[in-house]
Parts: sequence; structure tokens; C-alpha cells
Amino acid sequence: MNIVASFMNLGGPDLLVILLIILVLFGAKKLPELARGLGQAIKEFQKAKDEFTDELHKAGPTEAAKTTPPQSTIPQDQASGAQPDANRTVNPGGQADKV
Repeated sequence: MNIVASFMNLGGPDLLVILLIILVLFGAKKLPELARGLGQAIKEFQKAKDEFTDELHKAGPTEAAKTTPPQSTIPQDQASGAQPDANRTVNPGGQADKV
């Protein structure tokens, strides 16, 4: 309760007035049911959060990603295995432009 009060910058008298208004609106018989429902909702949220974090920790790199070496994004020349010069411009048409 102290966390809520400090978060919203509410003092003791302010919280007391808010709780009295809630008591008048919902009645004394309905308050335990509301609190129980709120507690169950928080519990389900925590459970879903924990399951999500467990799945993230379990999900590691797949076997295929572990066995294949990373490939370069720069294309290599097929014959010599050398990488092309990055500063050289290539026409999209290649040999078709020559007449």
C-alpha cells in the first residue's frame, strides 16, 4: 500500500477518503469479492510473465544455426574465391550494354 501511496503522491488521509468512497460505492459484501478477483488477476499475470521468461531462456540457438558457419554478406568471385572490389561500380546490364 505504501508503494501505491508514494507512486501517486497520496497521503494517509487521501487514501482513507478513497477507501471510504469505494466502500460506499460497492458495499461491504462486495469488497472481498473484488479483492479476491484482483488478487487472482495479479496471480495469473505473474504466472504468464514467468512462463514467458522461461520460454525465452529455454529458446536458444537451434542446432542448424550452431552447425552452419556464418556466411559473409559480400559476394565472392566463384573462380578464385576472392571478394570483388567494393569501390568498383557494376552496370546492371553487364555484357548486354556493349554493342
